[in-house]
Amino acid sequence: MKTTTLLKGFALLLAGTLTANVSQAQDKPKPSPAETATGKAGGATITISYSAPSVKGRKIFGELVPYDKVWRAGANEATIFQTDKDIMVEGQALKAGKYSLYAIPGANEWSFIFNSETGQWGIKRGGDTSKDPAKDVLTVKAKPMKSGSMAEKLAYEVTANGFVLRWDNTEVPVAIK
Repeated sequence: MKTTTLLKGFALLLAGTLTANVSQAQDKPKPSPAETATGKAGGATITISYSAPSVKGRKIFGELVPYDKVWRAGANEATIFQTDKDIMVEGQALKAGKYSLYAIPGANEWSFIFNSETGQWGIKRGGDTSKDPAKDVLTVKAKPMKSGSMAEKLAYEVTANGFVLRWDNTEVPVAIK
């Protein structure tokens, strides 16, 4: 009887400790929190859902995010781009729908890739993106520029003219009509 009571007490203590640890872990802010940018562009409602990493003193473009390599355009899961109407992105047609948004940053030009597969983690174990090229729907080019102020966290903004990616000292506008 004493052994049973002792085992029950130990089990309750263990369960309480595990519960406390789990609840503390959930209270910590994520290093790259989920964000959403929504607005009207080209007569459509555009929503971009992404995880927003911070600079944290690092060199971003050309190092942390290499040039000329596919990037998930955020952190964690692949960035999601959704439009409720057909639109023209940089002069090319994109049907209404939900897409994963990837980017290939370059020093002088970027490519943005709209991919029909959604819901996947942004990278594989080796560090390459999880993008399946066979599911690419549209690729457009955009020109990066030096931003007027430093953006510590990655941010997207949907404007009447399209959307803008801002991070570190870089911003990349993408036209939508």
